[in-house]
Formats: sequence, structure tokens, C-alpha cells
Amino acid sequence: MKASPRISVVIPAYNAQRYLEEALGSVLAQTFEDFECLIVDDGSTDRTPELIREFARRDRRVRPLRLEHGGIVKALNAAMRLARGPLVARMDADDVCRRHRFERQVAYLDEHPECVAVGSWVLLTDPYGSDLNEIRTKLAHDQVEADLLKANGWAMFHPTVMMRREPALAVGGYRMEYQWSEDIDLFLRLAEVGKLANVPEVLLRYRQHVSSINRTRRDTQLEINRRLLEETYDRRGLGPPPGHVPERHSTFTPFELARSWGWQALTNRNWKAARRHALAAIKAGPLKYHSWTLAYRSVWHPGK
Repeated sequence: MKASPRISVVIPAYNAQRYLEEALGSVLAQTFEDFECLIVDDGSTDRTPELIREFARRDRRVRPLRLEHGGIVKALNAAMRLARGPLVARMDADDVCRRHRFERQVAYLDEHPECVAVGSWVLLTDPYGSDLNEIRTKLAHDQVEADLLKANGWAMFHPTVMMRREPALAVGGYRMEYQWSEDIDLFLRLAEVGKLANVPEVLLRYRQHVSSINRTRRDTQLEINRRLLEETYDRRGLGPPPGHVPERHSTFTPFELARSWGWQALTNRNWKAARRHALAAIKAGPLKYHSWTLAYRSVWHPGK
């Protein structure tokens, strides 16, 4: 492994054994090979440490880091400090990179030296890896920043982002007081020293989970977003932020989540996934009309 690779890939992992092999495998299979991969085991209690060690034995680009459990901000900052590459590529332990992701993003940053962080479009998948829906983010700096100034966490999907390490550290890295919206906070500060952008191409399969749609974190996250926007607007001399702060993630019930995933699967003609989520919707809401409508459409679809 080179002393100074071009990219440092940063992956926080906490009890990630279910998806880690697929996620890390997609990183190690990149067409752009000049990188190191820092995997931060955030105090996992499952087989995550063992899997990381095995990958490190098989590929010298993998650099394991073990921490006591302290959350994503602590894990990310530890990896950012140890990173040796001038570019930092974020990745989560349950997502999947397209093989040319790094190649595309390095080329974009080389062509746009004013850009300090670049993301991409994503393909949403369900917990089983079935395709649901392609999300096309806005591309240009002004549009991306405008969405971030509304606390829109999907303005730049965090695990798609490749950023320049020095500016990220210069603005203070990730901040613990804004954990759960730490990406919005960092991107807004980066926008004050350079440009943000998204590549108009799906470069990541972004996995959705029931646990990521978490009602127990809802009020906390809304309050964090409010404080974050108040600080950002004050720092920029923009006056008070807009009164309504959108929720960071949808707060669906299990029924609403299954119904949403099912209809997204139907839209993309993924009949098998649609039937799986229709069954889940029926179990969660057996008396609800939309459960049975989804089930009917997943079986008697136009493609039959």
C-alpha cells in the first residue's frame, strides 16, 4: 500500500455483520484502485471485528480501527485524522458502491478544483437488496446548498460523498453537538469555503431499514436541525431561518413503510419485492384497504 494513496475511504461500522461483506467487497472492487480503506469498528458486539480482520488479511488497503462505542461522529473524526489521502470517500457498512464510483468522482474533482465535496444520485434498496427507486438529487452548488439550508438531508447523500480532506478538517470536521445531522452541518460549513455538487449518475445502492426510520429519534433530530439552522443562518448573517424545519427522515409506521417500499417496487416493476412488502403490509395492517390493493397489484400486474 502506498504511503499516501489518492483516496481514504472511511466506513464506520457498528454491529454491521449482515451487510459488511457486500459493502466492503464493492469498495475493494472499484475500477479506481489507489485508495486505503479505514474501517472503524465502533465497539461492535457481533462478528464485525472478525470480518474486518479477515478483509485486512486479504487486502493490504484495508486499515482496521477499533474504538469503544461512541457513535458515528467520534468514529468519523477518528478516521479523518488518520486518513492519508487528500480525498476522503464516505461509505456506510450496509450500502453498495457501483464499480466506477471512485473513478467518476475523482475525475469530477480533478476537473472542478473549486469543488470541495461531490455526491451522486442513488438507487434506494430494501433490507433484502431489492431495488426500489432511483433518487436524483440536484446537481449545482446553489441548488444543493439551498436544500441544505432547509435541513434537507437528501440534498447530498452522506455515503455517496467524496470530499477534500484539508478543507473538511479546516472547517472543524464533524461536530458532536449535531450528531444525527452531522453531515448537513459539515456540508454547510464546506459550502462556505468551496463548492458542492452531485454527479448526475447513480453511484451507490442506498439501503433502507426499519431501524433507520426511527420514531424514538424523531424529536431529537428535529431539535438538532433547528439549532443547526439557527447557528448557520446567524453565522452567515442571514437572519432567522424559516420557521418550518423538515424531518430528516420519514417517520413511517411499519405498515406505512411496507406500503411505501411496495409501491416503489411496483413502480420499478420489481414484482417479487412488491409481493414481499405487500405481505408485510397485510401483517402490519390486515384491515387496511391499501394493504390489499398493494397485494392485488403485485400479483395481477400489467407485466403478467
